[in-house]
Amino acid sequence: MSLRHGLLGLLAEGPASGYDLARRFQEALGSVWPAQHPRIYAELSRLAEAGLIEVDSHGPRRRTAYRITEAGLAEVRRWLVEEEVDHTFRMEPLLRAYFFWLMEPAELRTVLERERRFYTETAETLRSYATAKDSGAWGTSPQTRAMRVAIEAGIRVNEALASWAEWAEKTDVMGDEDFGTRGPATPGDAGGSQEGAAPAGG
Repeated sequence: MSLRHGLLGLLAEGPASGYDLARRFQEALGSVWPAQHPRIYAELSRLAEAGLIEVDSHGPRRRTAYRITEAGLAEVRRWLVEEEVDHTFRMEPLLRAYFFWLMEPAELRTVLERERRFYTETAETLRSYATAKDSGAWGTSPQTRAMRVAIEAGIRVNEALASWAEWAEKTDVMGDEDFGTRGPATPGDAGGSQEGAAPAGG
């Protein structure tokens, strides 16, 4: 996803200023696609130059609100339907996992416990949002329904990552001297031998 399409998608909901859009990014998309104020304002200028948005109104303190144009709406729809999805994960926790071998065992346990707690709490927070939406508290507009779909993805991803952190901690792959000698590593394996494993010494 590009920042420009995120902005176009938000402006498709209605006119908004750069400040409003930055707040919406933080509230709705912050954990998915973070964007800082300077980048948002710069992209808004480019979108206006391209004719994809236009000025809707001017307010106090030089506040400028923008609205999406027909060309902008066509562009965000084209992006949704035609452009190939980038499935690349750019997640620092998973990048760090490649280098867990450089950490002391106690340090690694602390990191994994912290990661598990973070993902569990994030999933619980998102689940509370989903419950509110499912009860109709936020209405039944198309935007609300689409946000519910996105929230469910966030819940499931964070639950999966919490399970991953718990698995890594309980399995103790890094500290298990027998790792790689007795089949797949599962949380119940650490410290024990599997039935049917090849005897030591061949």
